[in-house]
Order: sequence, then structure tokens, then C-alpha cells
Amino acid sequence: MGLLSLLLHPNQLRAVIQWKLWHNPVHRRDPSTESETLKECFRFLGLTSRSFAVVIQELNPELLVPIALFYLVLRGLDTIEDDMTIPLEKKIPLLRHFHENMEIDGWQFHESNEKDKELLEKFDVVITELKKIKPQYYAIIKDITVKMGNGMADYAQNDDMIKNGVQNIEDYELYCHYVAGLVGEGLTNLFVESELGNPKLAERPSLTESMGQFLQKTNIIRDIHEDWQDGRRWYPKEIWSRHVDKWEDMFDPKYESQALNCVSDMILDALKHVEECLFYMAAMREQSVFNFVAIPQGMAIAAMESMFRNPDVLKRNVKITKGDACQIMMDCTQNLRTLCGVFQRYVRKIQKKNDPKDPNYLNISVRCAKIEQFIETLYPTQDPKQLASQNSQVANAQSGMNAGETALMFGIVTFALVCVSGVMIGTAWLMGAQFPNVFKEATLLLNKMLGPNSSPSTTGRVEL
Repeated sequence: MGLLSLLLHPNQLRAVIQWKLWHNPVHRRDPSTESETLKECFRFLGLTSRSFAVVIQELNPELLVPIALFYLVLRGLDTIEDDMTIPLEKKIPLLRHFHENMEIDGWQFHESNEKDKELLEKFDVVITELKKIKPQYYAIIKDITVKMGNGMADYAQNDDMIKNGVQNIEDYELYCHYVAGLVGEGLTNLFVESELGNPKLAERPSLTESMGQFLQKTNIIRDIHEDWQDGRRWYPKEIWSRHVDKWEDMFDPKYESQALNCVSDMILDALKHVEECLFYMAAMREQSVFNFVAIPQGMAIAAMESMFRNPDVLKRNVKITKGDACQIMMDCTQNLRTLCGVFQRYVRKIQKKNDPKDPNYLNISVRCAKIEQFIETLYPTQDPKQLASQNSQVANAQSGMNAGETALMFGIVTFALVCVSGVMIGTAWLMGAQFPNVFKEATLLLNKMLGPNSSPSTTGRVEL
């Protein structure tokens, strides 16, 4: 079905082919230089995340292994948190002390039933490679693991939230901070420590936080149906209660319009992070690192657009097409200008789909306009210097063109007059006209007309 869809959409098929044939990574991972345990780590990376595996393996060699291991450590934590078969009395210590377990040679965990359980069952290979990276990188990974493990444990122990779901936006964003904002914090510290990111990022934590918040909120909005089936609810009551009376009404076809308004409300909340995300990505100093942070954000704004006013989001996971994904990756791996173009393209699509009947119609329109305005400040559509230069060139070209046209027009008119006159005289001659007599009569007529006025003094004497 995927191939058939591509064949029916030539533009998307072209994007897939272009990405496959012409994408040239800045860096390429070289498995021939890796140990067996590191190869196994990259195998787990591919198994647990296809999308992140691609961008991670194209990273600068300085950060390739640290970020790959960082991802696997957090994936291990996440696997334990998501596994509802692990008793709470065992899960809490595992989460809070995961940073200690990852220092124990040979440590493994064999009691998970999640899909990524193999990673935990062979976690010793991750531990082996963690001990080989630079101490400063290890310290960053450990620090984030401590914070995230404790945050996840706090939520796992929150009976009220487990039973009734997230209540307000503040708790919603705190959860997003623990599961995604902290990831962004760790990555930013790695970028700065490796000198591949602007050190000023360390002084602007809100930029880092927005990166994580935007990605995690996108995931939560998209996974609404799957989470509902699993008994989880991450949409804050503060938002959904504006549109429906009961959470279950979100999935009742009778309330589809209200449910779509609720999803729009969630998307509106997520869009407030876009400007800071773009500002953050402008601070990347190396192309592969820029690609690493830009591709997920480009995918996120496209996912937002695909979910906006789309009833399918209430029934299943809505995903962007493979063709769109390839086009986004091509655009996001060039520079900040083309990345801004991706955001601008999808923000305009959101604005176009905005429904006047939606209570947040005006707020969504304003938010989209602010994003476009921010992009305009980064890359003005009309650069004054460039515009002046272009106007000067156009004026010069027009000036030269007018002079040439004038000369050409004069020549054409003269030639036409000569031709017409020649034809008329030739015709008259053929019809028997006597040109000497004509000229003589014309001369006499002219003298007669001029005669009385040719000598004013003579005329004066006659009158007297």
C-alpha cells in the first residue's frame, strides 16, 4: 500500500528517490573501527528507534558514541517506566537507582515484558561502552539519568494522576520536562562541552526546555487514542474540560467537533514553543549537530499540521507520509533558512485549515502570525540592501532598454513611411500621373499663395 500511495503521488515519490540517492551525510559511522559491544549498542539503537538511529549515526565522531549511549540509557529507563507488569515496589527503586545500576559491570534486567526488553536483558554492553567515553560526557549522562529517574518515580507514585490523569497545564509541562526537557538539557550540555554548540545556550535554559516540550507535546497529542486504550491520559483536564464534560466523550462520534476543538487547543499550546526552538537551532555550530536537532523539530511541526482538524487523530496514530518525511529531511539538513521555510510552510497550512467555529480560531490565527513574524525578523522577505541593488539594476536595464527601443522604433517608422510613400507615388505614376506638371503647378500655386505677402512695402503703396 505504501508503494501504491507513492506511485499515485509523483511529488512524494520524487522526494523519496532524491533523499535515497542524493543525501550525503556530513559524517558516516565506520563499524570497522568499533568493538563488538559497541556494534551491539548500535544494533539496539536501530531496534529501539529507527528515526533517531539515522540522525545519531550521522553525528560528528566526537559526539556519535556519547549521544548513542545517552539515548540507550534513557530508553532503558523509559522501558521500565512504561512496563505496567513490574510491581510498583520494584519499579520505584529501579527508576531512582538506575544511575547506580549503570555503573555495575554486567548488570542486566530480565523482568520486563515491554517490546524493548532485550535492551535491558543485555544492558551490560551499554555499561561497558559507557566506561570508555570521556569523563565529562559520562558525568552529563549520569546527571540527567538521576534527574529523570527520580522524576519518573515521582509520577509512578502519584496515585491521583494515575487514576484521574494530568489535571492542569503546569503538571502537564512538568511531566514533559522530566521525559523530554531533561533530554534536551543533557544534549545541550554535550553540545556545549564538545564546543559544537554555542556556549551561550547554557545561559538560556528556556530555549533548551522549549525544544523538549515541543517534541513531547507533539507525541502526547498524537498518541491520544493509544494512551486512552492503555488507560493513560496525558491531556490536562484544564484543557479538555473546556470542550467536553467527560474524558470518554473525546472518543464519542457525537462529540467529534468538540474533541477536534480540544486537539486544536492542545496544538495551540504546543505552538507557543516554536520561536524559541528556532532560536535554539540557530546556535548550532556544526552541520551534523544542526541536522540532529533540526530533523525531529521539522517532523514535529509537520505532525502538528497533519493532526490539526483531523478526525483520524481520535481513532489512530496519524503519521506523515514517507514522501513528506523525505522532503522535510532534505529541507532541514541544509541551513536555518530552509528549516524556517519548513515551519513557515506547515504553519500556513494550519492557518488555512483553521475553523472559524473553533473557540480558539482567533488565538490560533494570532499564534501562527507571530511565528511567521518571527521568521520574517530572521530572514526578511525584502532585504533593504538587496532590494535597493535589485531596483538599481532594474532601472539601469529599463533605461538601456528604452533607448534601444526608441532607436528601433524610429527606424521602423521611417522605413514604413518611405515604403508607403514609394508605393503611393509608384501607383500614381502607373496610373498616368505627370509629375513634372504636378511639380510646376504646385510651384505656381505656392508662389501665388505667398505672392501678396512677399513684399510688404509694395502692398503698402498700392493700398495708399
